[in-house]
This record gives sequence, C-alpha cells and structure tokens, in this order.
Amino acid sequence: MLNYNRLTRSFRFQRFSLQEQINIVNDQISKEEQSQSALKDKIDRYGSLKKIIEEINQHLDMDAVAEQLVSIAFLSIAKGKGTCILYLVDRQTQGLTIFKTKKEDKKIIIKAKEGDVFDNWVLRHATPLIIEDIRKDYRFAQDKPVSIEERKVSSLISGPFISDHRFLGILRLDSPEPGFYFQDDLRFLVTICDLGAVALESAELFHRTQELAIHDGLTGLYTKGYFMERLKDECKRSIRQNRKFSLLLLDIDHFKQYNDDFGHTAGDIVLRELSACLTDYLKDKPGLISRFGGEEFCVILGGYDKKEAFCLAEGLRSKIEMIQIILRRQKTSITVSIGVSTFPVDTSDEIELIIKADRAMYEAKRSGRNRVYLTGK
Repeated sequence: MLNYNRLTRSFRFQRFSLQEQINIVNDQISKEEQSQSALKDKIDRYGSLKKIIEEINQHLDMDAVAEQLVSIAFLSIAKGKGTCILYLVDRQTQGLTIFKTKKEDKKIIIKAKEGDVFDNWVLRHATPLIIEDIRKDYRFAQDKPVSIEERKVSSLISGPFISDHRFLGILRLDSPEPGFYFQDDLRFLVTICDLGAVALESAELFHRTQELAIHDGLTGLYTKGYFMERLKDECKRSIRQNRKFSLLLLDIDHFKQYNDDFGHTAGDIVLRELSACLTDYLKDKPGLISRFGGEEFCVILGGYDKKEAFCLAEGLRSKIEMIQIILRRQKTSITVSIGVSTFPVDTSDEIELIIKADRAMYEAKRSGRNRVYLTGK
C-alpha cells in the first residue's frame, strides 16, 4: 500500500512536471507565432514602400498628394481606426493649418484647425512624437487641449514633413485607445513622412509654377492668356444659365508721359498702384481682373448688365482719379478711359466682345479721356 501511494505521488508529480513543460512550450510557440506574425506585418509594410513611392509621386496636385499620404497612413498603420490628420505650415504665419483628414467616425469634428499642444510640440522640436497614454505622459500633464476632452484621444504618433531643413507639415495618427501605437508604427510613419516631404515639396513647387504662369509678374493680376480661357468659360456659363455679364476695358491716359517725365520705373509704379486699386475696389464683386497688355486692363463682371456695369465703372473711374502717387518726390495722379460691352446683348462671341469694349474705350479717349463709354452709345 505504501509503495502504491509513492508511485501515485510520483506519477502525479511527473504529470504536473510534464504539463508545466507543455505550458512552457505552448507559451514559446505562441510567442514565436506572434513574433513571426509581427515580422510578416513588418515585411509587408516595408515591402509596400515601392508602391507607396509610386502612389504619392504620380500626382503633382497638392490635394491629391495629401489624400494619398493620409490614406496610406490611415490604412497601413491605423488599420482604419481612430483619426489621421495632415497639417501644412502656413507660409505667412509659419503656423499649422489643417489640410486633410481621415476618420473612423465620420461624425467627429476636429476643432484644432491650427493644431493642438502635441502638434505644436512636433512643430517646435521638428522631431517625431509617440504618446502611449496621454494621461500618463508628464510632458503634457499641465497642458491638455480641449479637443482631447471632446473627441477622446488617448494615444498618438506624429511625424514631421521636412525637406532640406524646411518644415512643411505634420502627419498625425491618434486613437481613443491607450497603447494603440508602438515604436515600429512610429518608425513606419516617419518613413512615410520622409517620402511624403519630397512629394509635398514637388506639389508645392508645381503649384507656385502654375501660379506664376497665370499671374502677371509686375502687377500680380491674371495674365491675358488665362483671362481669355476664363472669358470663354464665362460665355458658355452665360448661355447655359441665360444671364448677362459685362466686360470693362481700361487704358491709362497719357501713360507714356509718366515714363518720359519720371523715368521707366515710374511706369511700373503707376501700373502697380492701379492694380492695387482695381483689386481693392472689386474685391467684393463677382469679377476677374487681368493685365491685358502694356497699360491696358480687362475686367469680367459676372451677372452685371450694361447699366449696372456702367455705374460700377463710373465709381471705379472716380476712385482711380483720386489716387495720389509719389514719383520722384512729386505728387501726381492718374486717370483712365473705360469701355464697356455686355454679353450677349452686344455680341455672343468672346473675341467680338473684347473688340467692342476696345472700340468703346477709344471713343472715351476721343471724347476727352477720363470717362466711361458704353458700346452702342
């Protein structure tokens, strides 16, 4: 009986020992599987970099590049959970401004349009940021943004877009769950940001090149070529919507005299002053202003009939007449002659519309200058 009890205890001990070894092996297998799964995810992520590079570099439009970047980060890192925000740096204020977002919950409103304390930390330090649990992060313990209370942010990762030491923006992922992001997530986000910075800079350069192509270098107004394209569009819209619009053609009176009396730079000053006056006077009007060539300017007035366009042109002429310009320490002023034509009352052809406004403008000059003349008057 004693031997039997000893054998029973021995077998029981061996069984427990074997079970313990089995548990250890199972735990090791589980850890190995998790490690292999994590490694596979990492390989898949970094294996997709070629595709990511192709996707973000196939566009030169800023909006399209930003859309690709937030989509890639939101899907490949956050798996469609939480929120992804792309901020760009405002060239004038050097502050952040929200540009593109992706949200798991479409109803969520992001109120921090210029970034919160975390975004400004990344902007200030120009370095990536990871927060596993906002409640436990001592760096921001005294400065919690209001937006966090409203849309529940517990963890986040954020990476800067930096190209040639110039800070372009921030790409941020946040989650209502603490511990949602890991260091490897941050490393991959930084890689996306490094690639994205080049694409964003290319898009920005392309946008500026386009802006230069359609804006006059001296006055900042639209060029004649761009104006002609928009005039065609306005004619089509006018026919489609059965509404009128008018055209103003302005010419500076005795423009050559400013160059003769004060030098050629005086002419540039006069053109810039007139451009500023046109822009200010028409800023609340549905119009488009172009430097049409030399000292001529052309304005589209959407929705204006002939009478309304004449009244506006008279007010504009009067305001221009009151401009005081200092040329070589001498006060001087300018006047303009303005011709007005209306579509489709005067013609249904855009070239003919310009010709008729031009004829009206020359009639204004012939009649004594510094006046507005209507087509068919």
